[in-house]
Amino acid sequence: MAVNLNDELLYKVSKPVRYIGNEVNSIHKDVGKIDIRFAFCFPDVYEVGMSHLGMRILYSMLNEKDDIWCERVFAPWPDMEEVMRQNHIKLFALESRDEIKDFDFVGFTLQYEMSYTNMINMLDLAGIPILTRERQRSDPFVICGGPCAYNPEPLWEISDIFVMGEGEDVIFEILEKYKSWKGKGLSRMEFLKSIVGIKGVYIPSFYDVEYKDDGTIKRFYPLYEGCPETISKRIIRHMDDSYFPEKMIVPYMNIVHDRIMLEVFRGCTRGCRFCQAGFVYRPVREKSRKKLLDDAEKLIKSTGYDELSLTSLSICDYSDIKGLVTDLIEAHEKDKVGISLPSLRIDSFSVDLINEIQKVRKTGLTFAPEAGTQRMRDVINKGVTEDDLINSVTASFESGWSNIKLYFMIGLPTETLEDIAGIADLAYKVADAYYTVPREKRKRGLKVTVSLSSFVPKPFTPFQWEPQDTIDMLKEKQLFLNGKIKKRHISYNTHEPHVSFLEAVFARGDRRLSKVLIDAWKSGCKFDGWDEYFNYDSWIKA
Repeated sequence: MAVNLNDELLYKVSKPVRYIGNEVNSIHKDVGKIDIRFAFCFPDVYEVGMSHLGMRILYSMLNEKDDIWCERVFAPWPDMEEVMRQNHIKLFALESRDEIKDFDFVGFTLQYEMSYTNMINMLDLAGIPILTRERQRSDPFVICGGPCAYNPEPLWEISDIFVMGEGEDVIFEILEKYKSWKGKGLSRMEFLKSIVGIKGVYIPSFYDVEYKDDGTIKRFYPLYEGCPETISKRIIRHMDDSYFPEKMIVPYMNIVHDRIMLEVFRGCTRGCRFCQAGFVYRPVREKSRKKLLDDAEKLIKSTGYDELSLTSLSICDYSDIKGLVTDLIEAHEKDKVGISLPSLRIDSFSVDLINEIQKVRKTGLTFAPEAGTQRMRDVINKGVTEDDLINSVTASFESGWSNIKLYFMIGLPTETLEDIAGIADLAYKVADAYYTVPREKRKRGLKVTVSLSSFVPKPFTPFQWEPQDTIDMLKEKQLFLNGKIKKRHISYNTHEPHVSFLEAVFARGDRRLSKVLIDAWKSGCKFDGWDEYFNYDSWIKA
């Protein structure tokens, strides 16, 4: 049933454009001709979710099938949620405005542990039972994927199905089984049993855990015949054969990444010991230059964007990065389409490459040394040196850049205050490098931004069993570094340690956290990744 979302209600909320849909390239279908309705849910606000490339890929891919309609759903901002609850409006999909409780599947992409309460809140707002055991045959199946799904246990009694690995490789196998089940009048259990043997599929309710007296796990075992002992991830072997949309939705409002995102390759060659993505997205698989140029041409024509971002975990490690950038600029420079790169590898930085990029427009440059001393960089297997960084930023300043961002992490294993002080020292050396460039060559307005995050041990990394610094220790290190950074050209921002602590709890925790999660939501926790809504005391009570 479509909800009645009139102007009178939308006038009451901030940014009502988040909820109206009908953007350029959004997809609408005749419900009467659809066999499967799939609600793709992003458990955060519209402008964050619409910036996620995975949603854009799966949205378009599913809608290529005539009998499937995939629609988008985002977490309503608290003012909109209040309006919806006061007016008895259920959570709805943007395209049809139909209530998602009437869909076949409600899928969540799990990008961040601190969005779990939003997932619960969205289910409740939709009128879908939060616990899997309470859902009836008429309720949609809840399916989850994304990097956080590699530790699904905190959500074990909330999600019916988890997908391990790349969803494009498995989703149609699940939906084909569903078509067969749907018309037979069988139970939900029968459908889940029919897909449990699909590689990459995990049904948490089909497994149980036995604990030792000290609370550690004694054994983890399947309850039914046919359930695999170990779940293997799904990956796409050949990226040139993988699906990539020719059109992407163009929002009516500014979003976090308001540009074309062109995925160049998956995986990472590096192996930084703290980085989950670098391990779970292995092996490295590149797209050909021809495929990328074709995709870029189609997306520029269909969206009208004037910026194209090349995205991958380590973009400068693409085997033909210079050739790709040169070809893209030659093809689209006349249309004033700029090319941007995310965080750059210091040791594979190329002056020629950034000089190509600046032909259309300059953006800030971002480097991630991660640690302030060589000893610490060796511990995390970063594989870059101070000389690499100084040479790279000096070349940047000589080429006309004056805005540099540096990413660092504190709380890493074996870290000392000397390593923390090294962050300030390195930032000073970057600023000093600016003044080594002749005045006539450098651009005015030096700005060095030091962005500091806290180490969160993640599963399936070499550091997964490492202890995390206490909240007090992280605060002390932040204060120590703050006292070291005094230059006016260097700005400094940090991440809330309480959030990092909870992120680590859910990144490595087991199914006993499910109750904690639900209790925290009941006490009002949601949008926990947003400073203005994060409530640590409510979490501790839970």
